[in-house]
Amino acid sequence: MNEARAAQAVWIIDDDQSIRWVFQKALQREGLPHRLFDNAREALAALGREVPGAILTDIRMPGMDGLAFMEAVKSQHPRLPVIVMTAYSDLDSAVSAYQGGAFEYLPKPFDISHALGLIHRALEEGHSLSDDTNAPLEANGQALLGQAPAMQEVFRIIGRLANSQATVLITGETGTGKELVAHALHQHSPRRNKPFIALNTAAIPRDLLESELFGHERGAFTGASASRRGRFEQADGGTLFLDEIGDMPADLQTRLLRGLAEGEFYRVGGHTPVRVDVRVIAATHQDLESLVRQGGFREDLFHRLNVIRIRLPALRERREDIAPLTRHFLNKSAKSLGVEVKQIAEAALQLLSRMPFPGNVRELENLCHRLTVMAPGQTIEAKDLQGDAITASAQGSHTYDWSVAMAEVARQRLEKGDSGILADLSAEFERTLIRTALAHTGGRRIEAAIALGCGRNTLTRKIQELGLE
Repeated sequence: MNEARAAQAVWIIDDDQSIRWVFQKALQREGLPHRLFDNAREALAALGREVPGAILTDIRMPGMDGLAFMEAVKSQHPRLPVIVMTAYSDLDSAVSAYQGGAFEYLPKPFDISHALGLIHRALEEGHSLSDDTNAPLEANGQALLGQAPAMQEVFRIIGRLANSQATVLITGETGTGKELVAHALHQHSPRRNKPFIALNTAAIPRDLLESELFGHERGAFTGASASRRGRFEQADGGTLFLDEIGDMPADLQTRLLRGLAEGEFYRVGGHTPVRVDVRVIAATHQDLESLVRQGGFREDLFHRLNVIRIRLPALRERREDIAPLTRHFLNKSAKSLGVEVKQIAEAALQLLSRMPFPGNVRELENLCHRLTVMAPGQTIEAKDLQGDAITASAQGSHTYDWSVAMAEVARQRLEKGDSGILADLSAEFERTLIRTALAHTGGRRIEAAIALGCGRNTLTRKIQELGLE
């Protein structure tokens, strides 16, 4: 192979013959020269004779694994783009790949057209890769798991930010794991050996929040018998995580903005500025853009916080993760209780996958803990989910949204190619309302019509049309 052809060649390294075959056929169709290796050592030996344009390597292989191989490649050719593939799609794999200098991280199973797009981009943009990407990995020990594409994107962002100290805004519904992401960002950052300080601004009374955040001097207010460092000072050199930032009062927003802009602030009752070096990570379940438009949140503070945005998906958006998360939480609960880990039947997993989970991952974790304690057998069956546990899980949250269940039904019917979905679901919606109203009034139609806000004749007609006689 001549030098020009070698520079554009793509190397595939995977001990799975089927993966190599898929890439071989795809690269042949693309007209790209390529070489296939079933182990990393053989590829590393070939690297001494020629240099490809891009490499795709699996992580877990017999002998030398993909991360060790990439480290050896980067020591010789720091700008050579390496795409890492793995069927073990967790945060540590993603961070390890990026910290090892990976061009991109490709979780299995993957779409071959997406993989080919990465290859073409690697061949074209390989020259822009940085040499300084070999920071050591430190495991975070957090239960941040997910195979879903939306979670893989979160892992990619955390990996790319591993050597960054940029301000990050994490958004997502309650229970999606925003604090876990903040912990991961800290533990995979240059500040990992410094403090991680968390403050939930919604959980602190308004009149105490300023002192909690910035500290106070002795005598600043009644009961301030001694000076106290606030969370900003406690986090000096490290990371300050401000949860539920959307609930911060307007006057404190102004003080926070100044502290972020100037790197200094005054304690309550103090006259000497305090300088700190703090990375701020903020989180909220609210729509900050809407709060800004409504005047409830400072626009300049929003832009100061919104440097990098990470959106965490709701659990209903990543249903493929429910099964592995369930097994993880069952293991975690068994360990904490000192009991044998309970297994879960496939039928029970199928039932769990259809639940709305308004409380998201936190709700699933609590449910798994209850099942570990309450399920009678060593294997959790579907019938174990029909009692109090499932009722509490599905209905116990004040944030439950009936539209989530309807959206799931609509999605399933759309995927099957059904027609007439609008008419069918609209009719079912009306049937449910009318049945419930009639049950509430003991079958008295006039009272039911008043409660529903329609006329008695309209209600009677609907009962006939919907077959509720």
